[in-house]
Amino acid sequence: MNLLDKFEARQIEQVTKKRTLPDFRAGDTVKVYAKVVEGSNERIQIFEGVVIRRKSRGLSSTFAVKKISNGEAVERLFMFHSPRVEKVEVVKRGVVRRAKLYYMRTLQGKAARIKENLDHYKKLAPSKASTATEPENTHTTDTTEAVETGE
Repeated sequence: MNLLDKFEARQIEQVTKKRTLPDFRAGDTVKVYAKVVEGSNERIQIFEGVVIRRKSRGLSSTFAVKKISNGEAVERLFMFHSPRVEKVEVVKRGVVRRAKLYYMRTLQGKAARIKENLDHYKKLAPSKASTATEPENTHTTDTTEAVETGE
């Protein structure tokens, strides 16, 4: 590990102490809370769209988000470790087969939809079996005992 790598690792460590971003990938729909400076005022602007790509290059990692605004496609590139990115929320998990979704730039309307990964929500929700207070089904045990005794 050379001097530049050590410096980058220290910088990333400092940034991740302040905030951590959720795990997301291409195809996910995210809300990016970005700080915008207008004159002397600073406010937070929400940019919601589909992650087109994610580039992991240490301190210069980026991700691109595409949304449709007034019928026009708008793409915005965010620095992963930038202080201008306040937080990122994952709205939906998408099911895609590619790491870079550049083909989405040419698609419109229903063709531009991405299938949602519903398994993600099953992991988050508590299972009904653990919370249910139903009595166990004793009918199956009675029949197995009857078969074993030959009755």
